[in-house]
Amino acid sequence: MNAFFHKPVLLRETVSELVTLADGVYVDCTLGAGGHTEAILSACPKATVIGIDRDREAINASEQRLAPFGERVLFVWENFSHLSDILDNFGYEKVDGFLFDLGISSPQLDHEERGFSYMRDAPLDMRMDRERESLTAKDIVNTFSADDLTELIYNYGEERWAKRIAAFICEAREDKPLETTDELVRIIKAAIPKKFRDGGHHPAKKTFQALRIAVNDELNIIAPALKDAAERLRPGGKLAVISFHSLEDRIVKDTFKYLYTDCVCPPEQVICTCDKKRLVKLTPRKPILPSEEELADNPRARSAKLRVCTRI
Repeated sequence: MNAFFHKPVLLRETVSELVTLADGVYVDCTLGAGGHTEAILSACPKATVIGIDRDREAINASEQRLAPFGERVLFVWENFSHLSDILDNFGYEKVDGFLFDLGISSPQLDHEERGFSYMRDAPLDMRMDRERESLTAKDIVNTFSADDLTELIYNYGEERWAKRIAAFICEAREDKPLETTDELVRIIKAAIPKKFRDGGHHPAKKTFQALRIAVNDELNIIAPALKDAAERLRPGGKLAVISFHSLEDRIVKDTFKYLYTDCVCPPEQVICTCDKKRLVKLTPRKPILPSEEELADNPRARSAKLRVCTRI
């Protein structure tokens, strides 16, 4: 098995919603191990997919997995925030579909040296692009002020004990810099009173999520990329987004609403001056959730939501 293997979520539903033309051009903005792209290319023998990922290990793994499809798949080691430039470089003004599978992949969690998991001891890294990005989780926990750590853990992790965790981190690093995930986990466990720990979740889950999001600037790049994607869709083309937690999904939902809106002028303004035009219709209007069968087979899919819109 490929060392960078990932079981794609909502696979059948995504391909069914996304693919509109058998010979279309599609963009997988979060290629990962290539599972969604493989399904698209298999279902459409004349389709082309541009596969983008900021993680070099993901690109290497998907190149091996998708080698049988030859020139029908184009690989790009880049952040999807550069989506328009990527399409320009390949000479595509418009395409037939975009897929965003947000968040972290199973291989990134499972490869302990990456430092994403609170279940494995590893250096505090958490970078998706370890070759071109410099900021690490270690940098954040050892240099950010208590106030900045509190804000980060609360906003990105939705952690009620953010202030106390930040204080414990700052106190611990006075003795020596924090180096490993195990050290951080012990501090978080000490900061959260035992009687308030959620029995259904690891006490470090929310803080690790917050650090990962901050290291990779995950949330700030979503809305601009979705807007770029909508602009580059052909009429009838689809934009499909899979999210895994409320912070991501809220951004996706709000961005789709913006793309659907025909005018953003203040309600009291009689004449529209914004020149905003509706770009998409919501198809379907509500998110698609994993089936019971998929949840039984892949528990990591339990929080996934697929939202789709169609260019008008």
